[in-house]
Amino acid sequence: MGFDEILIKLFGKYYTEADFVEKTYAEMNKFGFDANNAIACVSVCRDEITQPLIALIRNKWGEAFNLSSLAGMFFAGQTGLAAAMHHSPNIGGKERYVFYSLPHIAIDADGRIGVCKRIGRQGESTACGALVAFQKELSEGKLNLSMDDIDIEQNLLKRRLLREIPYGHVPDLLELTKITQKVVQKDIEYALNTIVDRRKSDYAVISGVQIHGPEHNYVWVASCYAVVNEVMEKIEI
Repeated sequence: MGFDEILIKLFGKYYTEADFVEKTYAEMNKFGFDANNAIACVSVCRDEITQPLIALIRNKWGEAFNLSSLAGMFFAGQTGLAAAMHHSPNIGGKERYVFYSLPHIAIDADGRIGVCKRIGRQGESTACGALVAFQKELSEGKLNLSMDDIDIEQNLLKRRLLREIPYGHVPDLLELTKITQKVVQKDIEYALNTIVDRRKSDYAVISGVQIHGPEHNYVWVASCYAVVNEVMEKIEI
Protein backbone atom coordinates (compact mmCIF):
# COMPACT_ATOMS: atom_id res chain seq x y z
CA MET A 1 0.00 0.00 0.00
CA GLY A 2 1.23 3.47 -0.86
CA PHE A 3 0.94 6.70 1.07
CA ASP A 4 -2.62 7.61 0.07
CA GLU A 5 -4.00 4.17 0.90
CA ILE A 6 -2.21 4.03 4.25
CA LEU A 7 -3.35 7.54 5.15
CA ILE A 8 -7.00 6.65 4.53
CA LYS A 9 -6.69 3.30 6.30
CA LEU A 10 -5.07 4.72 9.43
CA PHE A 11 -6.82 8.07 9.75
CA GLY A 12 -9.92 8.09 7.55
CA LYS A 13 -10.85 11.76 7.40
CA TYR A 14 -7.98 14.24 7.15
CA TYR A 15 -7.14 17.70 5.82
CA THR A 16 -4.19 19.54 4.38
CA GLU A 17 -2.64 21.82 6.97
CA ALA A 18 -3.98 24.89 5.18
CA ASP A 19 -7.53 23.50 5.04
CA PHE A 20 -7.31 22.46 8.69
CA VAL A 21 -6.39 25.97 9.81
CA GLU A 22 -9.03 27.58 7.58
CA LYS A 23 -11.78 25.21 8.77
CA THR A 24 -10.93 25.52 12.46
CA TYR A 25 -10.77 29.30 12.19
CA ALA A 26 -14.15 29.40 10.45
CA GLU A 27 -15.70 27.17 13.11
CA MET A 28 -14.21 29.25 15.92
CA ASN A 29 -15.71 32.37 14.32
CA LYS A 30 -19.16 30.86 14.85
CA PHE A 31 -18.48 30.82 18.58
CA GLY A 32 -17.14 34.35 18.76
CA PHE A 33 -13.38 33.73 18.39
CA ASP A 34 -11.33 35.67 15.86
CA ALA A 35 -7.87 37.14 15.38
CA ASN A 36 -8.87 40.41 17.02
CA ASN A 37 -10.25 39.06 20.29
CA ALA A 38 -8.44 35.75 20.92
CA ILE A 39 -4.96 34.32 21.25
CA ALA A 40 -3.94 31.05 19.60
CA CYS A 41 -1.70 28.70 21.59
CA VAL A 42 0.13 25.84 19.90
CA SER A 43 1.64 22.62 21.26
CA VAL A 44 3.44 20.66 18.52
CA CYS A 45 6.82 18.95 18.40
CA ARG A 46 9.96 21.08 18.28
CA ASP A 47 10.89 19.38 14.97
CA GLU A 48 11.48 21.83 12.13
CA ILE A 49 9.10 19.92 9.83
CA THR A 50 6.21 20.82 12.14
CA GLN A 51 6.82 24.55 11.76
CA PRO A 52 4.74 25.18 8.62
CA LEU A 53 1.63 24.44 10.67
CA ILE A 54 2.62 26.98 13.32
CA ALA A 55 3.22 29.52 10.55
CA LEU A 56 -0.27 28.93 9.13
CA ILE A 57 -1.87 29.27 12.56
CA ARG A 58 0.10 32.44 13.26
CA ASN A 59 -0.85 33.94 9.90
CA LYS A 60 -4.54 33.24 10.45
CA TRP A 61 -4.78 34.21 14.12
CA GLY A 62 -2.28 37.08 14.02
CA GLU A 63 0.08 35.50 16.54
CA ALA A 64 0.56 32.22 18.41
CA PHE A 65 1.90 31.46 21.88
CA ASN A 66 4.30 28.51 21.64
CA LEU A 67 3.71 25.77 24.23
CA SER A 68 5.69 23.16 22.28
CA SER A 69 7.99 20.44 23.52
CA LEU A 70 9.35 17.14 22.16
CA ALA A 71 6.49 15.17 20.55
CA GLY A 72 4.17 18.10 21.29
CA MET A 73 4.06 17.18 24.97
CA PHE A 74 2.56 19.80 27.26
CA PHE A 75 5.31 20.57 29.74
CA ALA A 76 4.70 24.32 30.02
CA GLY A 77 2.32 23.59 32.88
CA GLN A 78 0.21 26.10 34.74
CA THR A 79 2.91 28.79 34.53
CA GLY A 80 3.19 28.56 30.74
CA LEU A 81 -0.56 28.35 30.32
CA ALA A 82 -1.16 31.33 32.57
CA ALA A 83 1.40 33.34 30.61
CA ALA A 84 -0.40 32.57 27.34
CA MET A 85 -3.75 33.51 28.85
CA HIS A 86 -2.39 36.78 30.18
CA HIS A 87 -1.36 37.71 26.63
CA SER A 88 -4.88 37.37 25.26
CA PRO A 89 -6.84 40.45 24.17
CA ASN A 90 -9.32 41.53 26.83
CA ILE A 91 -12.48 42.74 25.12
CA GLY A 92 -15.22 44.00 27.38
CA GLY A 93 -13.78 42.05 30.29
CA LYS A 94 -13.77 38.77 28.29
CA GLU A 95 -10.69 36.80 27.24
CA ARG A 96 -10.58 34.07 24.60
CA TYR A 97 -8.01 31.33 23.97
CA VAL A 98 -7.72 28.70 21.22
CA PHE A 99 -5.44 25.73 21.91
CA TYR A 100 -4.02 23.58 19.11
CA SER A 101 -2.33 20.37 20.29
CA LEU A 102 -0.86 17.95 17.75
CA PRO A 103 1.91 15.37 18.05
CA HIS A 104 3.22 14.24 14.66
CA ILE A 105 4.05 11.16 12.61
CA ALA A 106 5.57 10.56 9.17
CA ILE A 107 4.46 8.22 6.38
CA ASP A 108 6.68 7.84 3.33
CA ALA A 109 5.70 7.25 -0.31
CA ASP A 110 5.77 3.48 0.21
CA GLY A 111 3.43 3.71 3.19
CA ARG A 112 6.10 3.08 5.81
CA ILE A 113 5.12 4.61 9.13
CA GLY A 114 7.61 6.90 10.86
CA VAL A 115 9.85 7.36 7.82
CA CYS A 116 10.51 10.71 6.15
CA LYS A 117 13.11 12.62 4.16
CA ARG A 118 14.69 15.89 5.25
CA ILE A 119 15.99 18.63 2.97
CA GLY A 120 19.77 18.61 2.73
CA ARG A 121 20.24 15.18 4.34
CA GLN A 122 20.95 11.91 2.59
CA GLY A 123 19.10 8.76 3.53
CA GLU A 124 16.00 8.34 5.64
CA SER A 125 14.93 10.12 8.80
CA THR A 126 12.14 9.55 11.31
CA ALA A 127 9.24 11.46 12.82
CA CYS A 128 8.49 11.76 15.57
CA GLY A 129 12.12 11.08 16.53
CA ALA A 130 11.42 11.35 20.26
CA LEU A 131 8.57 8.82 20.06
CA VAL A 132 10.60 6.53 17.77
CA ALA A 133 13.40 6.49 20.36
CA PHE A 134 10.94 5.76 23.18
CA GLN A 135 9.21 3.01 21.20
CA LYS A 136 12.59 1.42 20.47
CA GLU A 137 13.43 1.32 24.18
CA LEU A 138 10.07 -0.30 24.91
CA SER A 139 10.41 -2.91 22.16
CA GLU A 140 13.96 -3.82 23.22
CA GLY A 141 13.06 -3.98 26.91
CA LYS A 142 15.79 -1.47 27.74
CA LEU A 143 13.81 1.44 29.14
CA ASN A 144 15.92 4.11 30.84
CA LEU A 145 13.87 6.22 33.25
CA SER A 146 16.72 7.91 35.12
CA MET A 147 16.36 11.69 35.22
CA ASP A 148 19.16 13.23 33.17
CA ASP A 149 19.63 17.00 33.42
CA ILE A 150 20.84 17.16 29.82
CA ASP A 151 17.83 15.22 28.45
CA ILE A 152 14.99 16.47 30.63
CA GLU A 153 12.21 16.63 28.05
CA GLN A 154 12.75 13.09 26.76
CA ASN A 155 12.82 11.73 30.30
CA LEU A 156 9.62 13.58 31.18
CA LEU A 157 8.03 12.30 27.97
CA LYS A 158 8.78 8.67 28.83
CA ARG A 159 7.62 8.98 32.43
CA ARG A 160 4.36 10.69 31.45
CA LEU A 161 3.44 8.36 28.59
CA LEU A 162 4.20 5.24 30.60
CA ARG A 163 1.32 6.14 32.91
CA GLU A 164 -1.06 5.57 29.99
CA ILE A 165 0.45 2.31 28.65
CA PRO A 166 -0.62 -1.00 30.24
CA TYR A 167 2.25 -2.77 31.97
CA GLY A 168 4.09 -5.04 29.56
CA HIS A 169 2.33 -3.70 26.46
CA VAL A 170 4.53 -2.40 23.64
CA PRO A 171 2.60 -0.05 21.33
CA ASP A 172 3.75 0.45 17.77
CA LEU A 173 4.57 3.99 16.61
CA LEU A 174 1.05 4.75 15.39
CA GLU A 175 -0.55 3.64 18.67
CA LEU A 176 2.07 5.51 20.66
CA THR A 177 1.39 8.68 18.65
CA LYS A 178 -2.34 8.43 19.32
CA ILE A 179 -1.65 7.81 23.01
CA THR A 180 0.47 10.96 22.98
CA GLN A 181 -2.37 12.92 21.38
CA LYS A 182 -4.74 11.87 24.16
CA VAL A 183 -2.17 12.61 26.87
CA VAL A 184 -1.39 16.11 25.59
CA GLN A 185 -5.07 16.93 25.35
CA LYS A 186 -5.72 15.54 28.83
CA ASP A 187 -2.85 17.52 30.37
CA ILE A 188 -3.89 20.78 28.72
CA GLU A 189 -7.47 20.25 29.86
CA TYR A 190 -6.36 19.54 33.41
CA ALA A 191 -4.35 22.75 33.52
CA LEU A 192 -7.23 24.69 31.99
CA ASN A 193 -9.67 23.36 34.56
CA THR A 194 -7.42 24.51 37.39
CA ILE A 195 -6.78 28.09 36.30
CA VAL A 196 -9.47 29.29 33.85
CA ASP A 197 -12.31 31.37 35.22
CA ARG A 198 -15.11 30.39 32.83
CA ARG A 199 -17.17 33.36 33.92
CA LYS A 200 -14.58 35.66 32.37
CA SER A 201 -12.97 33.48 29.68
CA ASP A 202 -14.00 31.40 26.68
CA TYR A 203 -11.66 28.84 25.16
CA ALA A 204 -11.41 26.12 22.54
CA VAL A 205 -9.32 22.95 22.33
CA ILE A 206 -8.40 21.42 18.97
CA SER A 207 -6.48 18.16 19.18
CA GLY A 208 -5.23 15.75 16.55
CA VAL A 209 -2.16 14.41 14.76
CA GLN A 210 0.04 16.19 12.24
CA ILE A 211 1.01 13.80 9.42
CA HIS A 212 4.07 14.30 7.21
CA GLY A 213 3.68 12.84 3.73
CA PRO A 214 6.22 12.55 0.91
CA GLU A 215 5.01 15.83 -0.61
CA HIS A 216 2.58 17.52 1.77
CA ASN A 217 1.58 17.63 5.43
CA TYR A 218 -1.88 16.71 6.66
CA VAL A 219 -3.88 16.82 9.88
CA TRP A 220 -6.23 14.28 11.45
CA VAL A 221 -8.64 15.85 13.94
CA ALA A 222 -9.33 13.76 17.05
CA SER A 223 -11.26 16.28 19.15
CA CYS A 224 -12.55 19.82 18.79
CA TYR A 225 -14.75 21.82 21.12
CA ALA A 226 -15.35 25.29 22.50
CA VAL A 227 -16.34 26.40 25.98
CA VAL A 228 -18.38 29.60 25.64
CA ASN A 229 -20.25 31.27 28.49
CA GLU A 230 -19.42 28.22 30.66
CA VAL A 231 -21.06 25.78 28.20
CA MET A 232 -19.06 23.21 26.23
CA GLU A 233 -19.98 22.79 22.56
CA LYS A 234 -18.52 19.94 20.51
CA ILE A 235 -17.48 20.96 17.01
CA GLU A 236 -17.34 18.73 13.93
CA ILE A 237 -14.45 19.55 11.60
